[in-house]
Amino acid sequence: MSVSYTSILWNKNKKRYDLAILIVIVLFIASFTILNLVTNPEVTFETNLIRSFGWLSILLLHVILIIGPLARLNSKFNIILYNRRHLGVTMFLMGLIHGGFSILQFHSLGNMNPIRSVFLSNLKYDSLMYFPFQTLGFFGLIILALMAVSSHDFWLKNLGVKTWKALHMLVYVAYGLLIMHILLGALQNETSPVIFGIVVVGFVLVAGLHIKAGLKERGLDKEISSHKVYIPVCTVNEIEEDRAKIFTLSGERVAIFKYNNKISAINNVCRHQGGPLGEGKVIDGCVTCPWHGYQYLPGNGQSPPPFTEKVETYRLKLEGDLVMIDPRPNEPGTEVEPIML
Repeated sequence: MSVSYTSILWNKNKKRYDLAILIVIVLFIASFTILNLVTNPEVTFETNLIRSFGWLSILLLHVILIIGPLARLNSKFNIILYNRRHLGVTMFLMGLIHGGFSILQFHSLGNMNPIRSVFLSNLKYDSLMYFPFQTLGFFGLIILALMAVSSHDFWLKNLGVKTWKALHMLVYVAYGLLIMHILLGALQNETSPVIFGIVVVGFVLVAGLHIKAGLKERGLDKEISSHKVYIPVCTVNEIEEDRAKIFTLSGERVAIFKYNNKISAINNVCRHQGGPLGEGKVIDGCVTCPWHGYQYLPGNGQSPPPFTEKVETYRLKLEGDLVMIDPRPNEPGTEVEPIML
């Protein structure tokens, strides 16, 4: 978190994350090159670069797309989610190298502008077998470029969370374009079913994890309803220390935290990128979002000064060991006296 916009600072965790990415890149490119030289010794250096960086970028894209559902299914994957934007920018750069070398090798030797050549050198848009698949990769790369340049919190703040999120949800459009780019390209240039098998396995993995995570989320969205002002939701013992129990009330997820022999309730949605606050924990007296570390005081839903983010709070009461909640949210940042246990 930062109060003002400054150049990106790499702390110890970010450096470790980026070092791991770099090691994966070097190992993948080296392994792919060696394998390619052994199996296809006639392949040129430029072709090897195009293929290696292309497969690396699509591999990283699959990793990016499965991190989200994996983190929803198991909080241990939050450590990978934490700096996922670094992985996204890296993936775009790998795709840019792939696309750049492809355009140089296949479209820069004629008398037509190379970018125009991508769209006009093959006009068989009505043919599945000979479709100009490079155009799909080009548009996919444009989407990834928009996501990469807007990944900093400066754009999140100025575009607004909804607009920023909508822009970054275009990753699924890019994924579809790139999958078709690979399949149609393989249809024209490859006879081996291996490429088709790899793409299908990757798609099934991405889709399957998203469906599984969606089914789990659907369970959390089951609303607790009552005609009473205060609704019983759980017992005190059902809430772990420094953790929360999540419920859905009036279409909103609410997190009830137990900490320092007290309980408080706040809205579950982090104001940064919509992270699930209830899946985080109380650290140094603050609810800490498991996605990017944004913090809120559980008693008033406010980020500690000098930060300004706020979430809605809820009133609680106890009847014996039973936790009761008023489903009507208070204004974001409203102070509510915690319930002493």
